[in-house]
Amino acid sequence: MAKKISPNLSPKKSASGEAVIHDQTLSRGDGGELHQVAEDGYPILTTAQGGPVADDQNSLRLGARGPLLVDDFHFREKIFHFDHERIPERVVHARGYGAHGFFETYESLAAYTRADLFQRPGEKTPAFVRFSTVAGNKGSFDLARDVRGFAVKLYTQEGNWDLVGNNIPVFFIQDPIKFPDMVHAVQQEPDRAFPQAQSAHDNFWDFISLTPESMHMIMWVMSDRAIPRSFRFMEGFGVHTFRLVNAKGESTFVKFHWKPKLGLQSVAWNEAVKINGADPDFHRRDLWNAIKSGNFPEWELCLQLFDQDFADNFDFDILDPTKIIPEEILPAKPVGRLVLDRMPDNFFAETEQVAFMTQNVPPGIDFSNDPLLQGRNFSYLDTQLKRLGGPNFTHIPINAPKCPMHHFQQDGHMTMRNPVGRVNYQPNSWGEGPRESPISGFTHFPAEEQGQKVRLRPESFADHYSQARQFYISQTPPEQRHIQMALTFELSKVETPVIRERVVSHLMNIDETLANAVAQKLGFQSMPKAADAAMPTRQDLDPSPALSIVERGPKRFEGRKLGILISDGVDANLLKGLQDAIVAAKAQFELIAPKVGGVTASNGSWVPANHMIDGGPSVLFDAVALLIAAPAVDDLVNEAAARDFVADAFQHCKFIGYVGDARPLLQVAGIADKLDQGTIELPGESLATFVEDLGKLRVWAREPSVKLGKASMPPRSSD
Repeated sequence: MAKKISPNLSPKKSASGEAVIHDQTLSRGDGGELHQVAEDGYPILTTAQGGPVADDQNSLRLGARGPLLVDDFHFREKIFHFDHERIPERVVHARGYGAHGFFETYESLAAYTRADLFQRPGEKTPAFVRFSTVAGNKGSFDLARDVRGFAVKLYTQEGNWDLVGNNIPVFFIQDPIKFPDMVHAVQQEPDRAFPQAQSAHDNFWDFISLTPESMHMIMWVMSDRAIPRSFRFMEGFGVHTFRLVNAKGESTFVKFHWKPKLGLQSVAWNEAVKINGADPDFHRRDLWNAIKSGNFPEWELCLQLFDQDFADNFDFDILDPTKIIPEEILPAKPVGRLVLDRMPDNFFAETEQVAFMTQNVPPGIDFSNDPLLQGRNFSYLDTQLKRLGGPNFTHIPINAPKCPMHHFQQDGHMTMRNPVGRVNYQPNSWGEGPRESPISGFTHFPAEEQGQKVRLRPESFADHYSQARQFYISQTPPEQRHIQMALTFELSKVETPVIRERVVSHLMNIDETLANAVAQKLGFQSMPKAADAAMPTRQDLDPSPALSIVERGPKRFEGRKLGILISDGVDANLLKGLQDAIVAAKAQFELIAPKVGGVTASNGSWVPANHMIDGGPSVLFDAVALLIAAPAVDDLVNEAAARDFVADAFQHCKFIGYVGDARPLLQVAGIADKLDQGTIELPGESLATFVEDLGKLRVWAREPSVKLGKASMPPRSSD
């Protein structure tokens, strides 16, 4: 390898603050070969063909905010190689689960788009949705702290529309040329092949600490958004700015949001760790059971619609994928509903083989110059070609359009259909075959573009901290504590002190209280200075309640699950009444008993159980009830699993219903002297009232006392 030299040169800075290396020299290696050496003494980065790379941070584009250019051979080679790294598992989003359903349009959107599915109220379009984690392999667990994929394939009458999004509306990077680096950094380290499905390691945080544009996304990933309770309780976002184009050729910018009808909900980190041990398929099982029981999950598609004037006057660049438009500034308009009502007949044939591509859009939906979106459009075809073995992956039923198809594509690996007859080209003299249609065919919006062919990041992308701060101050005190705890845990697994210090230096630009809390928990002897910022952090951005899960909580128990711990002698009438109240609230219940076979109730009837205590910990449920008869208490207090069932429910701030005979179990669980408004003796005022209380989901005022995370700010009266 080339010998390192140490020239006395200062690296230049781009508008976004990253170092840009231009100066170089030559150094002779031990074998006599010549190496190009950068100004800091390290070898110059090259393409696979050996050509030196001038800029590995920015894709080639037309002007600072123009579209990416197809002659960017370095990006093409880099993303091409990345897309072909794994066989046949997805490089990212490998662990996924899907379901069929439909999308129903509320009203005509003809004023905004000519897309056929938005023309007629009540129009139903078949859909397939795949949820996923991003970093882990296929065999990883469901409750990893990670971004969740939320990819929707709509089989419209004008071809497939793939809205390939996430449950977080921003991304780590602003330019697609950095995507391979980001994923390499977050996935298992190549020399040791661990950690799996976890970002708590040096490589990831080293990349983050050297990539300040990631800090907004880091706030989301370290928040409870990254550990959702269920696919059914999480939002989805198209991430990028798209265009809608109507029949007159008029363009409206749009951001796509999926909002769950059942509201948002996440789990605590301690809870996630235990769920992964008890049921690594927790999200899969939840979706399967909900659909099979007829409790079909629903989301509303909401649009943020805006024109060029809004884009020009908004505080941030609408082409920057690390930024959002707060809903308090631009409300999201509901335009339809997505319902999932059928599971696949075969997981491999459908969920595993489904191929999503951002470039799949019907006429009336178009792209903006968001560089990350344009890079995805360029990349995804390579990905599907590699994964599915050839160019005919659209012949696989899950990927095939449900509208008529007419084209001259032929042959190739695994072809299932070919042109019939003599003609397989166009134009031809035989008067046969399909023809293009300038009227009904897809036409790109004719945006005017100009500028030099350059590799750079626009100045309007340079603010990396202001929206990260806005996200943090929009969280309730419990949610802020969880972000502190998540950062502390992740950085505690980083072995290199300078990486921890660099991350905290970025946090200083977001919120000093946050930075100090993390540094204190990590044992810093002194605080680092704030990281150099290309633009200062704005202090004038108002909190956005829409960014908080707690502020937007469901306030009802519908779709959730109560775990009922029962024993021999359980009060049959009380159990029946509680079950009826749960069903009336459109929720579910499961029974946990000392033996999975069941128990004998007070009236002599046999009650089968869903779980034995060791296999049904309270982390699997949204709330618990202890319906224990006095003769069984002595045995249960000696069961570690029974004590943990109660203690975990309490420390995870869940509601606990209990009968008087269960008090000894509360005692051995260590909570008998800590009972609060979330620990409710049954039957109480009424079982319906108890179930109504469960709709609050958590007793956040309890959290500081159970030391899941100490507050570094005074609790708000609303908690």
